[in-house]
Amino acid sequence: MATAGVDNLSRLPELKKKILWTFFLLAVYRAGIHIPVPGVDSAALADFFESVSNTLFGLFDMFSGGGLRNLSIFALGIMPYISASIIIQLLNVVSPDLKRLSQEGAQGRKKITQYTRYATVLITVVQGFGIAMGLESMVSPTGAPVVLYAGWSFRLITILTLTAGTVFLMWLGEQMTDRGIGNGISMIIFAGIVAGLPAAIFNTVRLMKAGEITLFLLIFILAFMIAILAFIVFMERGQRRIPIHYAKRMMGRKMMGGQTTHLPLRINTAGVIPPIFASSILLFPTTLASFSNIEWLSEMSAHFRSDSILYNVVFVALIIFFCYFYTAIIFDPKGIAENIQKQGGFIPGIRPGTKTREYIDRVLARITLWGSLYVAAICVIPMLLIAQFNVPFYFGGTALLIVVGVAMDFMGKIESYLISRQYDGLMGKGSKIKGR
Repeated sequence: MATAGVDNLSRLPELKKKILWTFFLLAVYRAGIHIPVPGVDSAALADFFESVSNTLFGLFDMFSGGGLRNLSIFALGIMPYISASIIIQLLNVVSPDLKRLSQEGAQGRKKITQYTRYATVLITVVQGFGIAMGLESMVSPTGAPVVLYAGWSFRLITILTLTAGTVFLMWLGEQMTDRGIGNGISMIIFAGIVAGLPAAIFNTVRLMKAGEITLFLLIFILAFMIAILAFIVFMERGQRRIPIHYAKRMMGRKMMGGQTTHLPLRINTAGVIPPIFASSILLFPTTLASFSNIEWLSEMSAHFRSDSILYNVVFVALIIFFCYFYTAIIFDPKGIAENIQKQGGFIPGIRPGTKTREYIDRVLARITLWGSLYVAAICVIPMLLIAQFNVPFYFGGTALLIVVGVAMDFMGKIESYLISRQYDGLMGKGSKIKGR
């Protein structure tokens, strides 16, 4: 199907235009990464980031595509928008007004999107102020100050620049969704992560020439990486399908129902949110320790190194917890059971109503366990590769889950577009034949 899709690109100008729009907007994003915020010593900032690469700054820098390391106008990336979206989703559970809006169709979703944008601006302003204050206190390992001229003028410029950059990225993502292929926000995160791939390849080649990595080890790593990618694709497509039957019933003069469908439950329902939350919590002590001289905080940070057993055990436990927690937030077995009952459906062998809800909840709990173990395994792999095989790049974890997920979604959208165009073409031919 993929080969047929490439062959058909020249015959589908609309699809080609969408793909070109996607790459053009991604190029605009990558160009903005290299535009720095005024008033910062870039060399001193780069030296500082080398010393705090294993803290929250390293995690945020990965999602911003290197923008935080350069302190570019896109330094915060799209993370404030993602944080705002997660907060709004959490508030949907406790706020009756937001829950009612989410059930009002397109108009309600439009209102929620507007609230998400407002929350994004607020989060960006707060983070921008925090970054400006933090930069003024930063010095490189050589003792050079990161900020050339500290004061309120620098703080205001930094807040305005970072806020404008994040708002522009929001708009860019929406334009990409409308004019291009796939989800624009996901594509921006994808581009930021993939941007570090060339540097990893060059570093690997350099180490191989220097004799620090053998050819056998490199072949083994490449084969292992291909196997992991295939495993992630398999698991991300994996789902448990619960059969649902609809009884026949008369509606006016028509007989309705009598059909069988299924309720798909994904193995990884929570997506990449659990490892993001878990990483943020575990990297928090290390981040605080890098800015303070408190002895007990430094000792805690030493115990929570990414290559320590304690870190990885707690990391796995937090991922499992957040997988269950986030799945419970975004998936409502009670509402699904009620909708099935209202439409006259039932699960074979299960009574409608409460029993159906309990059954769906039980099945979801079982597959979430396997899904959480799968996510935890993928996230622990980078630590094992770096510690045991001295791999010179970060492979696995949240970044790999995002890259594979976005790539699968991108190819799926292209395939769906091709199928829809072929279907439209057949319908057009059919109408011409009918007209004759």
